[in-house]
Amino acid sequence: MSSLLSSAWAPLAGLGLATPSWALTAVAAAAALALVPAARRRWHLSRAKHRSLAGHSRMAKRVAGWVPGYRLEGPRVYDADGAPPEVAAQRQAALQAQAERWRVRFARTLAATSQARSGLSDLQFTGAYRVPFPFSDALRQHLPVGAFVEHSDGFTVADLDGNTFIDLTGSYGVNVFGQDFYKACIEEATRRARPLGAVLGAYHPCVADVVARLQRISGLEEVSFHMSGTEAVMQAVRLARYHTGRRHLVRFAGAYHGWWEDVQPGPGNPMPPRETYTLAEMSERSLRVLRERSDIACVLVNPLQALHPNKAAPGDSSLVDGSRRAGYDRAAYTRWLQQLREVCTARGIVLIFDEVFLGFRLDPRGAQAYFGVRADLVTYGKTLGGGLPVGVLCGRHALMKRYREDRPADLCFARGTFNAHPYVMCAMQVFLERLESPEICHHYVGLDERFEDRARRLNAALQEAGAPVRARAMSSVWTIEYTQPGRYHWMFQYHLREQGLALSWVGTGRLIFPLTMDERTFDEVVRRFVRAAQTMQAAGWWWHDGQTTHADLRRRVIGEMLTAWWAARRGPRGPAQGAGDGRLSRPGDPALQKTEAARADPAARPEAGAAVPSSTA
Repeated sequence: MSSLLSSAWAPLAGLGLATPSWALTAVAAAAALALVPAARRRWHLSRAKHRSLAGHSRMAKRVAGWVPGYRLEGPRVYDADGAPPEVAAQRQAALQAQAERWRVRFARTLAATSQARSGLSDLQFTGAYRVPFPFSDALRQHLPVGAFVEHSDGFTVADLDGNTFIDLTGSYGVNVFGQDFYKACIEEATRRARPLGAVLGAYHPCVADVVARLQRISGLEEVSFHMSGTEAVMQAVRLARYHTGRRHLVRFAGAYHGWWEDVQPGPGNPMPPRETYTLAEMSERSLRVLRERSDIACVLVNPLQALHPNKAAPGDSSLVDGSRRAGYDRAAYTRWLQQLREVCTARGIVLIFDEVFLGFRLDPRGAQAYFGVRADLVTYGKTLGGGLPVGVLCGRHALMKRYREDRPADLCFARGTFNAHPYVMCAMQVFLERLESPEICHHYVGLDERFEDRARRLNAALQEAGAPVRARAMSSVWTIEYTQPGRYHWMFQYHLREQGLALSWVGTGRLIFPLTMDERTFDEVVRRFVRAAQTMQAAGWWWHDGQTTHADLRRRVIGEMLTAWWAARRGPRGPAQGAGDGRLSRPGDPALQKTEAARADPAARPEAGAAVPSSTA
């Protein structure tokens, strides 16, 4: 570089206008001064990232690529926390007895799930990630979970064997008002839409009414319809970039905004992070980044993160040591949203509320009304469709426009064949009408206090039963914490299911209650929780020596990973392999291949009682 500058300066130096040494010094000083603001902004950006892997997408992807696949086999399935032989034997006997009951009770449902699994990729995925992966194979053998239900009534669902469960899955957030509410919405929507049928392109007459209702709810001027929450978020980000002329978006660590690449950097996305900054939520350092940078088009906020800021959605597959934590502080999160609003307004950054999940669960006018903060763009979905698939974007007129009149070829294109489908729009209309009815409105009165009281009642019952379990609530959305270290807390989801509580595939990480659940039904939930905790205790899964810490258990897991990694380095016949010695095995090991072959012949299985086929989810 210095030689290039010297040669470039030579003509001027020859004219006596400057000397190369002076010129180089001046240019170097100017370059250094020019780089100082950029370096400072880059330093502040780095400091605004959350210290966990959730805040470092590139590093998280790298670490995910290093984690070796392995499976605990034989005795190690039962003593991975250092339990003594008698406790391990107790656990093994309890699991085998539970597996036998499971096989009989859920026979038809498991058979249908087994038949569907090989052709249904979603089922394979969710079945593999119900528990931490070292235990996944053993649990799929012993306690496969049926994926089929055929009937719902009020707050319950029933499987193919006639088993009835109180539904705490929330249908991934759709079920805000109970199953019967959505049946009625769909039935009435079908009646309204039938005369037109599936005519697309033109609008059903109900669309005008739906738009007017959404304008009142959102307080925003325009509406666009999409087929999923992910699509609505995609359009919101695209419009923000289009109107600001900036490329980058900000999301906060752990937040979920759909599976689109730009809003889901890190593990799960094959592409590296591009124009996405992942910052720490509820952090002054993040606000400083927003104040300093001029390349940020929008900030995405998912208010559900108020329950667990800077952490990914809790699932039992991540219960490695039992250190799950959650807690909701409405006042603190409200202050955070107010600060975001102030900074975004000052810097011309588009503030987007992603209310696809939480939306009408907190307030009939959504999270904007609940927290008292107005966004520039808001996405809705899930429950808004009245039980049918939908995504909606509401926004200010200046941001929703998809073309420029002074430059007609400069468009922001977004269309979809099934957007504004007549049946979906009619279901949305019915939903919005009933949202304003007195019988629905009264469920919002004292909503937070009601569910906080319910969480206290459940926790008191669990504490009295001596269970190391506590519920943390954000209104009707709960997560379960564990008050002692442990490697087997994920077993609790199977005991809850056996007691007749339906959970989604993420297990105890997310319980979703309908707002309409009555006290009698909730009291039954408490009773079933306590019974499940008692059977969990009796089986020995919550054994603890009183000394082992979360860090101790994490070190055990790291040791297992290093063993598996070393075995992979040594080759398929290396000494670290071997399910037969009760340690661990990895894909490709002869011992694992032998185990796989044994699954095809239940009588040849090394563990008596493992009678449930592993081909179910």
